[in-house]
Amino acid sequence: MKIKIALPKGRLLKNTACLTHNAGWGLEGYSEDARLYHLYSRRFPELNARIFQEKDIPIQVAVGNYDLGICGLDWVQEFMVKYPGSNLLKIKNLSYGRSSLFLAASPLAGYSYPSSLKTASQPISIASEYPNLAEYLALNLRLKRFNIFPIWGAAEIYPPENADLIILQAAGERQIFDYGLNPVMKVLESQAYLIANKNSWATRDLSEILDGLFSAIETIETVRDASTDNHGYPVERATHPNLTVHTDWWEGKIHLALPDGHAQKHVVNILEKAGIKIFDYPSTSGNRTPRIEIPGIAVKVIRPQDMPLQVANGKFDIAITGKDWVEEHLYKFPSSPVMNLLDLKYSRVKIVAAIHNDIPVNDIRSLREYAMSREWKLRIASEYVNIADKYARDHHLYMYRIIPTWGATESFLPDDADLLIENTETGNTLRRHNLKIIDTLFESTACLITSTESLRKPGAEVISTFVEKLKKAIEES
Repeated sequence: MKIKIALPKGRLLKNTACLTHNAGWGLEGYSEDARLYHLYSRRFPELNARIFQEKDIPIQVAVGNYDLGICGLDWVQEFMVKYPGSNLLKIKNLSYGRSSLFLAASPLAGYSYPSSLKTASQPISIASEYPNLAEYLALNLRLKRFNIFPIWGAAEIYPPENADLIILQAAGERQIFDYGLNPVMKVLESQAYLIANKNSWATRDLSEILDGLFSAIETIETVRDASTDNHGYPVERATHPNLTVHTDWWEGKIHLALPDGHAQKHVVNILEKAGIKIFDYPSTSGNRTPRIEIPGIAVKVIRPQDMPLQVANGKFDIAITGKDWVEEHLYKFPSSPVMNLLDLKYSRVKIVAAIHNDIPVNDIRSLREYAMSREWKLRIASEYVNIADKYARDHHLYMYRIIPTWGATESFLPDDADLLIENTETGNTLRRHNLKIIDTLFESTACLITSTESLRKPGAEVISTFVEKLKKAIEES
């Protein structure tokens, strides 16, 4: 019987590859330039491994798709505080990949210690990639009123204008200070962890695989961080004495969110065509507050996935994101004030439904009938969990389960999902993974969004000026 293990990409890959090599697993192709997601062992024919985004690993192990997994303790705890009764077991600290989760705030906020949060007269907003841990912490600190804003990343840019507090991963306090923030408390010490499915751990003989791994772990030197007490409880931190911050650049302005990542080159191109100068975007130094040459507009660079929710909550007035993420937001919040101002005509992709070529169907109707005849509970993998759920309901996929993913979703089929809802430009990536498109949900392009409230605020005429400049550039291109 096969033994399946989920392995991480990203920050833990290099050390995990070294560990599995020293354990004698003989996994082919597990390296930083890996081109395949599925790995096989020369030494243990029964061992199958797959490379995942770290955040995906706890849920994959918990639901029983994988017997074992390796990922950071931060993502394990993020999953377990929401699902404490799941089938996920923490097996062993692997002694590498050290980092910490910090609760941090702007020096302007006046939150230096956890005790200072209890006197807040207004609701405290907390932004984080770890929303479950954020809620758990807020409840344990007995905050009177708080709001949690889930985000996809770049938490450090949110305080003080767009969030009072953030929970983010950092190597240490120095990194928090470098962001211009104060560490209020350390929430969690994280290292790479071996985790297991509870049923697999109880019923399967994993000793041959794990003996070599445990022996390899013993060769890794462990160093305990002196800032953590013996129980791993949060430790209060002091403020940085020399840090100065101001918010004049943000106050009284129209707030524009621009995307990070590969979309930046398209944004720069359309701004140049519109005669709008922007400075330090993209930034070689990691700056996320570029200056734009339009009086009355202040800019921050955040993840496109986060923009609709941030605009809806009044944290930004206008934003450049994708129609796909707007639809994802509106399916979850149909009464949201977010509205599309302008189609920017670039980053054109299709949101499609795809299945593995081995399934003998060619459209969603025949897939539904095929699944019903075999009494399948369809597993639908997607970054677009709300779009995927609506699609399943609209097409009467009576038995289904949505599997949230955070990238490389095409690799989930056929072992870990049956249906994929994904964006594609050419379809080449899907074809390389032996997948076929059976339906197109809609076409997505970049768009400029706002909210009904933002259009009514003082200075909103700047939005009209910005839109007209972009519209003219699009018409002339």
